[in-house]
Amino acid sequence: MLDANLKTQLQAYLERVTEPYEIVASLDDGEKSREMLALLEDIDALSDKIALDTAGQDARKPSFGFRRDGVEIGPRFAGLPMGHEFTSLVLALLQVGGYPPKVSDEVIAQIKGIEGEFRFETYFSLSCHNCPDVVQALNLMAVLNPNIKHVAIDGALFQDEVERRQIMAVPSIYLNGEPFGNGRMGVEEILAKLDTNSGAREADKL
Repeated sequence: MLDANLKTQLQAYLERVTEPYEIVASLDDGEKSREMLALLEDIDALSDKIALDTAGQDARKPSFGFRRDGVEIGPRFAGLPMGHEFTSLVLALLQVGGYPPKVSDEVIAQIKGIEGEFRFETYFSLSCHNCPDVVQALNLMAVLNPNIKHVAIDGALFQDEVERRQIMAVPSIYLNGEPFGNGRMGVEEILAKLDTNSGAREADKL
């Protein structure tokens, strides 16, 4: 699935993984599932800290998520994160494996302090320039806070969902089944929209 050059680059990145984990794939017998399996087998072969389990039972197929110490953690990809989303995949592989994110300690604390259940879904396309910012922000939040789940969904593969939700453009973000936002958003913007207590905390600081 990955060419030799990309494999060499990815292997160098994966040396930064410090905590072992599993990639759990939910597959069917379709062509895209075969492509996903080939990609995940390449990743599995590049790091002794990453194991591959192909017995996942997620409703969306093909998709894959992550499990660390027997517990589901962080993001899920429904579709192949290639093209513009390949960077999102690399960052998820690193951050699930303990690599520290490049955000401030204050932002990390804010993400970890969010209470409640948050199930995000982001619809993306592989040609979308703005989608990776959203996918990477929500993936990071899902890695840092077990109350937050995020699925990045390739709209081209899940057309029935796109039509049912009447999605006209990507990235399109849903939270707990309801529309949350459209267009490019970073971690801070998502947090500001999500964390209604941040104003009270700012006041406490003053």
